[in-house]
Amino acid sequence: MSKTLKSVLALGFIAVVAACAQPAEKEFVVVEPITVEPVQTGKYK
Repeated sequence: MSKTLKSVLALGFIAVVAACAQPAEKEFVVVEPITVEPVQTGKYK
């Protein structure tokens, strides 16, 4: 086989494998709100 034919077959194979690959799953990041510690105000300050 000629080098050109081998190159075309290789690129075709790569294209088929890439088309059949599963899409990457999206990652979900849950951002929790920052809470402030309670400040003691009152009798025992």
